[in-house]
Amino acid sequence: MKIKTTELQEEALDWAVAKCKDLQVWKSRGGWIVFDSYDCPEFRNDSDDSNCQRFCPTYDWAQGGPIIEREGITVRRYTDALWDASIGRLDYVADGPTPLIAAMRCYVASKLGEEVEVPDEMAS
Repeated sequence: MKIKTTELQEEALDWAVAKCKDLQVWKSRGGWIVFDSYDCPEFRNDSDDSNCQRFCPTYDWAQGGPIIEREGITVRRYTDALWDASIGRLDYVADGPTPLIAAMRCYVASKLGEEVEVPDEMAS
């Protein structure tokens, strides 16, 4: 299903950012998961998750921050409840309720365009 980049949120937005970074995305028993490590129990069938980190750049600054820095994304508060982000001279612009969501929408738009094809299960 196609979704406008400006409407991506939560798991679908993390999924789209992972696609921009060529990370793998899997469907598990609990839903869609995006990991930045292949060494996770989900795929080894054991319970040791010490090497496993979920990829969530929309709320983890340690993951989203480096993308913002590397891509030169400018983020600013637009209103009390809205942030906007841009790349270049407004080549790509997006907004969101948090600085990370705005920045990740902007990043996805710059890499994948104004609409993103996401799995139907994720779009619902």
